[in-house]
Amino acid sequence: MADHITIRKAEGTWSVRAGGAVLGESAEALELSEGDYPPVVYFPRTDIAMAFLDRTATSTHCPHKGDASYFSVVTKSTTLKDVAWSYEDPKEAVARIKDHLAFYTNGDVTVEQI
Repeated sequence: MADHITIRKAEGTWSVRAGGAVLGESAEALELSEGDYPPVVYFPRTDIAMAFLDRTATSTHCPHKGDASYFSVVTKSTTLKDVAWSYEDPKEAVARIKDHLAFYTNGDVTVEQI
């Protein structure tokens, strides 16, 4: 793994909400820390209500993690574009985040320990 990336089990139970709805809760979330960036919580897809997420055409590349695919969250009143991402075929060093989703916490989406 890149020296500046660590992945560990996120302690406790975590939830993600958008548009007033709970998208998921997990006691199996992972916390990825990368350099000076704030830690990011990755939720197992099996703990997320995927019916609220639509895959978009957006993708990005990280030299340490691989290619990320993006998802929009569809709420009753709006679509929150590209607020979730997933490394579906991550580099071997970060393979633990495969089949997990992370969310931008931009005010429309909240990720919190419960």
